[in-house]
Amino acid sequence: MKPIVDMPESKFIRVVCKKCKNEQIIFNKATSIVKCNNCNADIATPTGGVADIKARKIRALG
Repeated sequence: MKPIVDMPESKFIRVVCKKCKNEQIIFNKATSIVKCNNCNADIATPTGGVADIKARKIRALG
């Protein structure tokens, strides 16, 4: 049986900054530039859909 409402495709992702190895959680469809909380390097940039993630992905949450 098909579900009445489809599950969303957006997810939160645990990533590691390539520059300082700081670990943080970001949204995969970010609408603004996401910066590392530790070294201020760009981690993700918006592209109109799924964000371009420049950090190393560890795993998707949820």
